[in-house]
Amino acid sequence: MKLIGMMDSPYVRRVAISLELYGIEFENLPLSVFSTFDAFSKINPAVKAPTLILDNGVTLMDSSLILNYFEAQADTHRKRLPASPDALAKELQVLGFILSACEKAVQHVYEHNLRPAEKQHQPWIERITHQLLAACREWHVLLGNRPVSTTPDQVSITSTVVWTFIQTMIPHVVPVNDFKNIQSMTEAFEAHPAFKKYPL
Repeated sequence: MKLIGMMDSPYVRRVAISLELYGIEFENLPLSVFSTFDAFSKINPAVKAPTLILDNGVTLMDSSLILNYFEAQADTHRKRLPASPDALAKELQVLGFILSACEKAVQHVYEHNLRPAEKQHQPWIERITHQLLAACREWHVLLGNRPVSTTPDQVSITSTVVWTFIQTMIPHVVPVNDFKNIQSMTEAFEAHPAFKKYPL
């Protein structure tokens, strides 16, 4: 099994850590969607990270779809999401805001790191910044209303990976002191062996 993508992508790192916790063995091929575009395109013409090649040759992409596949077949003690519909809905609500923040953070990074300054559109930057901060506020509140995780479930995995990405790439946009619930969870789980094995 091969996981294609760089750990500086929160989506790739989310999958790598989750697979580790599911007990799935895999090889990481650290190809970039930018610097190694041609090599990546030979594996997946869509050049989307993460891409996972299963042992049977099936190609999966999109972190949530990849994780749905493994969650569905995980043993009970390895599952990262609750089975109860009501509890699952609450976890998916939190994940929705986390992944929305992730999407806007990635757009923010791309806008400033890939687009020439003279072509950056300030109203667009203001819009995605507003969306990013709004998602972070909801994420922060929902974590505060949630029991503290002691083992890494999917909310704590995704929250930690995304927050580390945000605070590494755009800390000036999202002040860490405004989101202490998220920061506290991140500090706890970045110390876990699975997170240390696949650092940003």
